[in-house]
Amino acid sequence: MTSLLRNFWYVATSAKNLKAGQLVAKKMLGEPIVIGRRTDGEVFALRDICPHRGIPLHHGWIEDRSVCCCYHGWKFDTDSGRCSEIPSLTPADNLDISRIRVFNYPCREIQGHIWVFIPLDTKREINETQLPPVPTIPDFGKTTPGVAETFHFACDVDQAVIGLMDPAHGPYVHTSWWWRSGPRQFRVKEKLYEPVPMGFRLAPYEMPVSAKPYKLLGNKVSIEIIFQLPSLRTEILRGDRYVACAFTAVTPIDENTSEVYQSLYWTVPGVGLLKPLLRILTRQFMGQDRDVVIKQQEGLSYSPSLMLIDDADTQAKWYFRLKQEYEKSVLENRSFQNPIEPRILRWRS
Repeated sequence: MTSLLRNFWYVATSAKNLKAGQLVAKKMLGEPIVIGRRTDGEVFALRDICPHRGIPLHHGWIEDRSVCCCYHGWKFDTDSGRCSEIPSLTPADNLDISRIRVFNYPCREIQGHIWVFIPLDTKREINETQLPPVPTIPDFGKTTPGVAETFHFACDVDQAVIGLMDPAHGPYVHTSWWWRSGPRQFRVKEKLYEPVPMGFRLAPYEMPVSAKPYKLLGNKVSIEIIFQLPSLRTEILRGDRYVACAFTAVTPIDENTSEVYQSLYWTVPGVGLLKPLLRILTRQFMGQDRDVVIKQQEGLSYSPSLMLIDDADTQAKWYFRLKQEYEKSVLENRSFQNPIEPRILRWRS
């Protein structure tokens, strides 16, 4: 069974999909969570179950700084999760309602995503000053993505992650009239990979600018691809004039299903006019990855023995080693020690 890593920030939804006064039901790492945006624009996340009679809070509504349950009107503060009002109580009742609460998850809106921190233990108060920083994409400040799409993958988070980082599936999975439509042409790739905090990266290298899209960034274009736990992939193209980025975040819904958030950022002026086309291409490209893992589930349902080979599958091996080291460090109550060492990988694609 796939292990789900906690004590990490996960993307819950694209910020554009959460309007003021709206409540959205989410399932993240098997937990029911309601995401909301108050009328003042602040976002929050609470356990999506009223402790009174068990109805999900997302069926209710937001009143000022509280979520109101649709069943009996119980209200819960969006900052603390503590009960702030029970309409049925009379002055004769002796009940300290402040002791009643639903768990409130740390929640942040950063660079166009709503992030939720999933702790190891939801029965303890969280000291938010001790939380790790929310992941951010370098070079883009407070910029929001020009394109942001969400995909439902009917597979566990491990298969989603290693499928998206797999360097050898492109010639077989990503074939379209506009992309690799001719005969498959293979060449040897040789790239340097090195460790980064909680992950590894393809060391930046200068790309040939024969492709017209690269020329939009300038004369010298480098690419850097970073993977970090729990399931984040950042691909950055830097030119001597502009920068572009493809950011992928995988959030486990439960042990068997995942959501993949694909976002595109750029600083190139005028590219915004191409947003409709970029959305179509993103949906088609990521849809191909989604469709192949659906086919994969037919075989995985028989629990076959699987093999990972060098060097094409080394990144997948590293991913599992990173997960194992993280889980071991938590169990032993010690600092995480990155097991990845610099290495040149070679494969044909």
